Amino acid sequence: MKRVFDISVKAIDFPILLLRLTSGSFMLFGHGIPKLGAFSQDPIQFLDFMGLGAPTSLVLAVAAEIGCSILLILGLGTRLAVIPLIITMIVAVTVFHAADPFGVIEKPLLFLLIFVVLLITGSGKYSVDQLISKK
Repeated sequence: MKRVFDISVKAIDFPILLLRLTSGSFMLFGHGIPKLGAFSQDPIQFLDFMGLGAPTSLVLAVAAEIGCSILLILGLGTRLAVIPLIITMIVAVTVFHAADPFGVIEKPLLFLLIFVVLLITGSGKYSVDQLISKK
């Protein structure tokens, strides 16, 4: 029974791994890779965030959702990798889905929460970060 309620630091490493693997994979395969198709549109149809232009905004979103998701899955530079993902989710919630009902905003909010938790906790024991820090 003691193991069920174990809140030691060791007990948190596996849940952090699960958070990294699932959120990174869901972001990569559910959002990042599908956005690559938007590059084939002429003109590019994407949110023009802060006057950057649709192509630039798309490149930034794809870089975060693909590149940072891969880093997150590997646990490489996790705290830095989640920052662009956090920014992307804040934009998704406050700009892109601002007028949508809560049911639509819920998914980017959940991603945002997970990425903030990973910013706080770091990559955990089962990560490339951990392997690098041991050397």
